[in-house]
Amino acid sequence: MDMLKETSISHLIKPEDLQHHGTLFAGQMANWLVETLFIAACRFIGKPEDIVCVQIHGLNFTRPIGNGDIIEIKAKLALAGTKSVTCYGEAACEGDASPRVTGMATFVTMDKTGKTYEHGLTLPPEYIAQNRALYEKALALKQAK
Repeated sequence: MDMLKETSISHLIKPEDLQHHGTLFAGQMANWLVETLFIAACRFIGKPEDIVCVQIHGLNFTRPIGNGDIIEIKAKLALAGTKSVTCYGEAACEGDASPRVTGMATFVTMDKTGKTYEHGLTLPPEYIAQNRALYEKALALKQAK
């Protein structure tokens, strides 16, 4: 199912993406990660014009990313609520599979008048079973609200 497939976007880190320490600026990484998570949510919901980000659940940086690095940002669904979807993403440098950055974001479906609505979609039990740790982490974030 295309709506459940992992979303992947790559970026070359250039000098204009760096901060004063010479590593990737967190704001740029946040922009790219949320964009990738948004695309994953759009593939699931199928109506990009109705999707709004309501919360970023943190960005966790484990190691710096430098000029000339090529990063691949991967995103997948973690939890589907009645009006929302939470996606998980991670960024790794080419040639190194361990994530340098991880994070989650929640999106809601909203009509043109600004009212949220039920999207009517659920994650299949097999998908939840294959992604149990992400599902439980996203569920814990939702319950903590």
